[in-house]
Amino acid sequence: MKILLVIDTYDTTNNGTSISAQRFASVLRQHGNEVKVLTTGDPAPDKFVLKEFKVPLFNDLIHSHGFQFSKVDTDIIREAVEWADVVHCMMPFALEMVTKRIADQMHKPSTAAFHIQPENMTSSVGLGKVDWVNKSFYDLFNTTLYQHFTHIHVPSQFMADELVKHGYKAKIHVISNGIDPAFVYTKCPKDPQFEGKILIVMVGRLSREKRQDVIIDAVPLSKYADRIQLVFAGKGPLYDEYVEQGKSLANPPQFVFLSKEELIHLLAQADLYIHASDMESEAISCIEAFATGLVPVIANSEVSATPQFALDGRSLFAPGRPKDLARAIDWWLDHPEEKAKMEHEYAEFAKRYNIDESVRQCEQMFREAIEENTSK
Repeated sequence: MKILLVIDTYDTTNNGTSISAQRFASVLRQHGNEVKVLTTGDPAPDKFVLKEFKVPLFNDLIHSHGFQFSKVDTDIIREAVEWADVVHCMMPFALEMVTKRIADQMHKPSTAAFHIQPENMTSSVGLGKVDWVNKSFYDLFNTTLYQHFTHIHVPSQFMADELVKHGYKAKIHVISNGIDPAFVYTKCPKDPQFEGKILIVMVGRLSREKRQDVIIDAVPLSKYADRIQLVFAGKGPLYDEYVEQGKSLANPPQFVFLSKEELIHLLAQADLYIHASDMESEAISCIEAFATGLVPVIANSEVSATPQFALDGRSLFAPGRPKDLARAIDWWLDHPEEKAKMEHEYAEFAKRYNIDESVRQCEQMFREAIEENTSK
C-alpha cells in the first residue's frame, strides 16, 4: 500500500504522538509498504512539507510541548492525497480536516487516529479537570473531523470507551502504539554518579498533566529520602519550576533528554519507574520502562489509560497524592525479592505490546477502508 500519514508535527523527539508516527512509518516500510508524511518541518524525500502556522501569544508554549501547527496549502495536500492509496489522519486540527475533505473529493479511502486527549490540551491552561471544557473539545473534534470517518484508531480500551461515551459512531480499532523491540529485560551496574543511591525514573514532557511535582513532593515522605535520586527524562515548559521545587531534596532531581540507547541504559540501572501523570491515552514510555525490567508505580487516575498496565494494586497509587506514592515506593523498596520477581513478570507482560503486531493490525484497518471505498 501507499500510505499517507497526516500529522502537524513529525520530526520532533519530544512528543509521544510524533514519535509513534515515526515508528509506525518505519515498521510499515519494513512490511513492504510505501509511506509518506504530510507535515511541517525539514524537506525529505518521504515528506510533503507544509509551512508552520504560528499561533499569536501561544507559539512559545506550543513549541515547549514539542509541537507546531501546520498551515493549510491545498495544492500540496492534493498532491499528497493523489499519491496515496489510503490517507491516515493522526491529529484533530485544520490540516487533517482539510485533508479529509480533499480525500473525499478525490474518492480516496481515509482513516483517523485519536491520540490527543482534550485533557492534554486543557491542562496547559489550567483547565484539565474542568469536565464541561473537555467535553466541549470531544464534541468539537467529533463534529469537525471524526464523524466523517468510518474507522478510528485508538491506542487503548480506555480511549475507545471515552469516544463511545462522547457519541463517536465510527468503528473503533483498539491498537497499542507499540514499543521498539530494543526495549527488553536489561540490567547493568549503576554509573558512578548513582552508586549507593536509589534511582527512580520518570519519562515524559515536563508539563502540568504529567505531575512530576507529585514525585518530587513524595520523596521527603519516604523512609529512603536521603538515598533517592530522581531522574526525569524529558523537556517541557515546567523545567524551571521543577528545578526550583527539587532543590530541597537531599539529592536534587536530574533532568535529561536522551537518545533511545541512552534511555535504555538509564532504565537498566534504575530501581523503580514512576508514572504520575493524571491524563494519558496510553503512555508508551511506561511500557518501555517495564519492558526493560522495571516495576512501575502508576497514578490510578480515572482519565488515564496507564493504570491498565498495573499487574496488581501494589503498582498503583492515588493520583496527586504524594503520601500515597511514598507508601508505594517504600513497599517495593522494603521487598526487594518481590520486586525482583515482578520485574520479570512485567518484562514478559510488555511483549504483547510489540510494535510489529500493532502495525499489522493497522494495516488490516487500512485494507478495510480501501475495500469499503472500492465497493462504494
